[in-house]
Amino acid sequence: MEPALALLAGNPEIALFLALAIGHAVGAIRFGPFQLGGICGTLIAALVIGQAGVRLDDDVRNVAFALFIFALGFTGGPQFFANVAKEWRIGLLSLVEVFVLLALLAIAVPLLRLDPGTAAGLLAGAATESAVIGTASEAIAHLGVDAEQTRVLQSHIVTAYSVTYLFGLIAIVLFTSQLAPWLLRENLRESAQRLWQKLGGQDDGQDGQLDALPRIVSRVLRVGPAGEALTVIDAERGVAMGVTIRRILRDGETTKPAPDDVLHVGDIVLAVGRRDAMVAFVPRIGTEAGGHDALAAEFEDVIQCEQSVLLTRREVVGLTLSRLREMADVGAGRGVYLANLSRMQHRVPLLPETVLQRADVLTLSGPRDAVQHAVPELGYAIVPTVRTDFVFLGIGILLGMWIGSLHVDIGRANLTLGTGGGCLVAGLAFGWLRARVPLMGSLPGPAAEILKDFGLATFIAAVGLSAGPDALRLIAQYGLVLPIAGVLISVIPAAISLYIGRRWLRLDLPILLGAVAGQHCSTPTIMALTNAAGNGTPVIGYTITYAISNVLLPLLGPIAVTMAAAMAAR
Repeated sequence: MEPALALLAGNPEIALFLALAIGHAVGAIRFGPFQLGGICGTLIAALVIGQAGVRLDDDVRNVAFALFIFALGFTGGPQFFANVAKEWRIGLLSLVEVFVLLALLAIAVPLLRLDPGTAAGLLAGAATESAVIGTASEAIAHLGVDAEQTRVLQSHIVTAYSVTYLFGLIAIVLFTSQLAPWLLRENLRESAQRLWQKLGGQDDGQDGQLDALPRIVSRVLRVGPAGEALTVIDAERGVAMGVTIRRILRDGETTKPAPDDVLHVGDIVLAVGRRDAMVAFVPRIGTEAGGHDALAAEFEDVIQCEQSVLLTRREVVGLTLSRLREMADVGAGRGVYLANLSRMQHRVPLLPETVLQRADVLTLSGPRDAVQHAVPELGYAIVPTVRTDFVFLGIGILLGMWIGSLHVDIGRANLTLGTGGGCLVAGLAFGWLRARVPLMGSLPGPAAEILKDFGLATFIAAVGLSAGPDALRLIAQYGLVLPIAGVLISVIPAAISLYIGRRWLRLDLPILLGAVAGQHCSTPTIMALTNAAGNGTPVIGYTITYAISNVLLPLLGPIAVTMAAAMAAR
């Protein structure tokens, strides 16, 4: 055992990657509906390995956190500014989260005699926001205490976080999916189904069913008496433009029809469109034709392509999907359908009354020329690339570090954003700029996700390894007090948001509960909530508060540290 401990102590890079591997393996284990996740698992693994006396240089930790927080701001920038401006009613719940958290912390610090590190860790764990660890750790480094005391306080952050995170997560999952509907005397599944229908979904339009089958389908049909004398456009309008007739085979000749061409009995048509519309379209036209192998040769020139588009056009932002469908160009853009809609890396239900927001990613499906015509009407095409613009990335992080170095002295308090806050602000600005001027600043989505995941995991592991024996002392000092405090600090803001959202904002229950999950930035919570709801309607509220809280909550780290330090000095 001693040679292994000596190897880890002498080679901290081995300990780092060991913590990452073990932590993510532990984090993947499910306990019923709950899962620790890779970050919390990494922290626990690092705390255990850190008992061997492993220490990583502060530079590793600082670089990793700068990469994470910049990428976080970059990916969330467009949605953050869009939600602040357009969805301020639901976004108010993120402000409720912030102010209630600070009020509860102001009570907990003198009551439990929490030091600045423990207070910040309690806040991070109860709010299930890992980024607070980084901003709070940096704030502690500016408190003016000696190096050893700084290290101890920073170790208290990660220990308090690791103790309270799991309890805070369990509390918010149970509150949103079980307790909140019971308090409001409302069945969540029935409410979600009513909202689904209100937004234009079909009675059987469960999210799982939509995911199990392709959204866009094609059929080869033989025109019967029902379709006789219908023009192509009239046939398509019969199902609200949900199907397009791409080809007509008549007397052995295949043609690309114009909208005013007339259908004849016996025509063979190739129809492409949404699956739900196709169900109604088939009996309106005729019956499915046999002999698919022979017909496939006739229609082999028909190609359906897909293109992802970042929504930026001001004229389209704020429209519902049904309104967008009505505005679709019957000429060059005819036959283009929306195959998928994602927002903040979460899929949004494709319902007629779903409202489009700036920086939504729309996946278009249709003929190549029609899709190319539609793209500039919505925004700009997302071209798959593996190239990262390191000039853009480097300048952004440097600018963030410069912003973080600025400070203002108010009395005895030295107020500064620090590297974390500065890089977050720079990431937001650069992400917004990239959405406005897409020809600059390539940072592909997968690359940004790697920066976030690896940056945060490396930072967490570095801090956890440095915590060492201080973690055990803090756990022994507080016992069950921290878990109980974590549950209360997690649930109380959610309960107040529930009251405000229902009593004053009059939000539908699924959207309200999704917004509560988003104000905690909790992905496990929205997963449990959509399972309980039976469809994806809670995601509509989740993405709004998630975008705003992802920015506001990390900024609470320095505030929590300053507040606790000021109270301790009295």
